[in-house]
Amino acid sequence: MKEIYTRFIAETLGVQKWQVENCAELIADGCTVPFISRYRKERTGGLDDIAVAEIKHWADVFADMEKRKATILSTIEEAGKLTAELRRKIEDSVRSDEIEDLYLPFRPKRKTRATEAIAKGLEPLADAIWTGKTARPEQEARKYLGEKVPTVEEALAGARDIIAERLSETASVREGLRSIFRTRRVVSKVTRAAKDNPEAAKYKSYFQFTMPLEKIPSHNLLAMLRAENEGFLKVSIDADPERCGKKMYYEYAQLGGYPPEGAAREVREAVEDAYKRLLEPSITGEILREAKRKADIESVRVFGENLRQLLLAAPVGQKRVMAIDPGYRTGCKVVCLDEQGNLLHFETIYPHPPQARKIQSVMTVSRLAEEYGTEVIAIGNGTAGRDTEEFIRRVGLPEEIRIFSVSEDGASIYSASDIGREEFPDQDVTVRGAVSIGRRLMDPLAELVKIDPKSLGVGQYQHDVDQNLLREKLDDTVESCVNSVGVNLNTASPYLLQYVSGIGPSLAANIISYRREHGRFESREELRKVPRLGDKAFQQCAGFLRIRDGRNPLDNSAVHPEAYHIVDRMAADLGVPTDTLVGNESLCAGIPAEKYVEKEFGLPTVHDILKELAKPGLDPREAAREFRFADDIHDIGDLKVGMELPGIVTNITNFGAFVDIGLHENGLIHVSQMGRKGPVDPSKVLKLHQQVQVTVVSVDPDRNRIGLRLINR
Repeated sequence: MKEIYTRFIAETLGVQKWQVENCAELIADGCTVPFISRYRKERTGGLDDIAVAEIKHWADVFADMEKRKATILSTIEEAGKLTAELRRKIEDSVRSDEIEDLYLPFRPKRKTRATEAIAKGLEPLADAIWTGKTARPEQEARKYLGEKVPTVEEALAGARDIIAERLSETASVREGLRSIFRTRRVVSKVTRAAKDNPEAAKYKSYFQFTMPLEKIPSHNLLAMLRAENEGFLKVSIDADPERCGKKMYYEYAQLGGYPPEGAAREVREAVEDAYKRLLEPSITGEILREAKRKADIESVRVFGENLRQLLLAAPVGQKRVMAIDPGYRTGCKVVCLDEQGNLLHFETIYPHPPQARKIQSVMTVSRLAEEYGTEVIAIGNGTAGRDTEEFIRRVGLPEEIRIFSVSEDGASIYSASDIGREEFPDQDVTVRGAVSIGRRLMDPLAELVKIDPKSLGVGQYQHDVDQNLLREKLDDTVESCVNSVGVNLNTASPYLLQYVSGIGPSLAANIISYRREHGRFESREELRKVPRLGDKAFQQCAGFLRIRDGRNPLDNSAVHPEAYHIVDRMAADLGVPTDTLVGNESLCAGIPAEKYVEKEFGLPTVHDILKELAKPGLDPREAAREFRFADDIHDIGDLKVGMELPGIVTNITNFGAFVDIGLHENGLIHVSQMGRKGPVDPSKVLKLHQQVQVTVVSVDPDRNRIGLRLINR
């Protein structure tokens, strides 16, 4: 990667240039983000996976930029207009808008007023006015009169059109206007189409809205731009035309000095036309796209953080689960799963109206719990979820059976997906959905990787942001979560395995096939026998795969096989077998890390090894906790301002957090109701699925809106 790019990345991320260079080198060598951040800390200076992913993102951006530069330089050179200075400016740029500005005068054009004027032979007149070589443009224009240009005014108008287009294609002019537009306010106004359209009502707060562009929250801007796309708003920037005109004339003058008054008058008129007709629409679009890009990045950041918290939600582990997908008219689908999540039994109960077969439903639930040794119950939190939870709590099951409310977001997507059909080809979508609810309680990460993250309901305006940027962030987040937890090589599904560093869908399928044919893996080294899993793939994946009760206890840890010899040395120096060292905190605490530093394995890696040896294979996720909604709240009409209620955070946005308090409608804790002074980042205050206490501050039954305040205890 060129130095101009590594320097830019280092300054943008606030890291050292050598860290970027080494990281980029590892990426180019085929190393993955999780592997680099976990096992190459000496090379990167301890950069975490987020920083490494950012460097990878910029490396991809600049790789594309290099291709674009090559195309542009080739085009200009073929036209015979590439100077050494222009080449230098393009090659040294790290900004795509600057590169496109430099290319703009040479880009093949469609028919414009300026190209028509040039075709009429008026470019020399425009040059004379532009350079100030004529003090009498009217007299100069007479030289160009003829059949195509019958009057002086037409000649001058054509020259002004050429000058206007030239101004609009001048890099310094465009950048000067951008600097002005960035400091102005974004304005939205209601359109005629919105006035009688009920769909526009949700954008009412933006019908007459203005805010400084640099201060507008991402969710506000994205909402406005969505409304504009739907035809309900007109969004603009309130740049001052007079100030912009002066800036344009100043930038023009810097190119060759101020012309005599006669030529200056023509240039000023061309400046006014260029601004209104060409630059104002173009720069407005650019700056709004630039602002949207920033809003996209912020929204994607929020989405990624929410997804991380969702994927790393507390698991109950390998328990025998009864999972229920609630419903009224169609009944509640009940499935029983074993400790590995295999489907043992399913049937439907009807505890709610209109059937209301309560006694029969009670008997069925009691029988199934006893017959299948149920340890925990997972109840979907969608329609009828609250009523079903209350029903189950009244069944009279043994106290040791814990009951959990589980988010249904994405369960229906899984049910109808190819993955769902592949796993349960003989079951209908309702059974698949219930199984998914149960499995996501056992291990949220293992189950949720089967569902498109955009369907999990944890973002804001996810359909409005740059989809490539969103996909990149979500893929990075899923990969980071899977590898931070580690994967059981002998039980993992192919959908989980494919996110392990260095594996992907094809190798995941090969691993599953090998496991079916040869039985469980007894060691990490056995992975080398999997078809198409070569040395590089082994290096990237081995440390993230766990083998319980295998031949080598280190295979159930995050210690990478390439460092096993270090552990063997430690054990030998202590005079104990390696097996004795694994999991022995007291022994590990007395080992001097400095003694085991090698050329390829520095102090950070040795410290990681000792930490892992003390608690091998430790799951970083918390344990699942039970939760219970307030018993006397069933619909929005039961709410009163001032009530204190328990709730679960279901989504976090820049403007606040949504909380499930046991109703069909979630309440909103606005950022102003989080009990903090100054600017508040909700993601720093709350976590997804966090159990909280809230106070009701407003109730609007007509719009089904509930305002909440966070109780900080």
